[in-house]
Amino acid sequence: MTFSTLEYKERIRKTKERMMEKGIEVLLITDPGNIYYLSGYNGWSFYVHQMLILIIDEDQPMWIGREMDANAAKVTTWLYRDNIIPYPDDYVHSETKHPMDFVAGFLKEIGQENRSIGVEMENYYFTAKCLERLKKAMPNSVFKDATLLVNWVRLIKSDTEIEYMKRAAVIAEKAMKAGIEMINEGVRECDVAAKIFHTQISGTEEFGGDYPSIVPLLPSGEKTSTPHLTWTDERYKDGDAVILELAGCYKRYHAPLARTVQIGKPSEKLKTLASVAVEGINACLDMIAPGIACEEIEETWRKTIAKSGFVKESRLGYSMGLNYPPDWGEHTVSIRKGDKTILKPNMTFHLIPGLWLDNYGFEVSESIRITENGCETLASMPRDLILKEYV
Repeated sequence: MTFSTLEYKERIRKTKERMMEKGIEVLLITDPGNIYYLSGYNGWSFYVHQMLILIIDEDQPMWIGREMDANAAKVTTWLYRDNIIPYPDDYVHSETKHPMDFVAGFLKEIGQENRSIGVEMENYYFTAKCLERLKKAMPNSVFKDATLLVNWVRLIKSDTEIEYMKRAAVIAEKAMKAGIEMINEGVRECDVAAKIFHTQISGTEEFGGDYPSIVPLLPSGEKTSTPHLTWTDERYKDGDAVILELAGCYKRYHAPLARTVQIGKPSEKLKTLASVAVEGINACLDMIAPGIACEEIEETWRKTIAKSGFVKESRLGYSMGLNYPPDWGEHTVSIRKGDKTILKPNMTFHLIPGLWLDNYGFEVSESIRITENGCETLASMPRDLILKEYV
């Protein structure tokens, strides 16, 4: 198993505490990151409906998923075999049946249909039809919004989780260096992406990599004015800047990393933008410590860059770690004005002070862990604009 049974049981205990606070007796979990967190289930099956059911007065959760994926649950989870319940394949992409019909029937069978049921309403993997079918089949149930209930339990990482993220950071650093080394005039963007992918998956001789939740983001030239573009088959030109944002991933735990590369001579405005962003992130890293609020980090950043005249409207970072596509973020804490979450040891964040202007931008980021006295970056690479003379 990925974690010890004791660690899974402690996660279950903390989740049940939150269930009791919200008056939830049965929790239906569909976020694959949360399913993995509480059970260990790990398969590329989240494109069909699957679920972990946690009942307040039962020791173990129950997994429900497609029949062909039941053996994956047996292989990857700590669950009793009787707690792995497959639904027949004719529920998949059917116009007349829905997997939630099966779930509702199962809950009725075990006497849970008249209880308070929590569902993750704001979730990529739980659709409007899911809730509609559950409500229709169980009219006496009280449905409550349990969005992010498990995500908040995940906020403080165990020592094992931190070790997995540190391994992911080693992979991230290796992939970043591979991408930077290959970027040059005349090289195709897609070939750089392929090199990064290969490095992410092959990992190191000691441990291999997993597939990250987000593909490498590689905007270049004027496209550096926006963060979430991937790659094309175009070739880099002299004078292009290239933003690389990627992550290493180990056992579903991520360590994102971003850097910016310049092919040939950089413009004065890009050099200025880079120096401002680097000064800002360094100031934040110097002041981050347990006991402060997330909004204090953003305030430090804002005050540091204010003298330059630049303004960043988007958040400065977010809690991250375990997840599945399409995102490595945990969707809980944000480093921005108004977020008063107090930092505690073993919280982990992606600190990403990117600045994207009308036709150019600069991005640098670090995956950080809050320590007993401050913070540590999981990777170790220079943060300045990386200059490459074209060949």
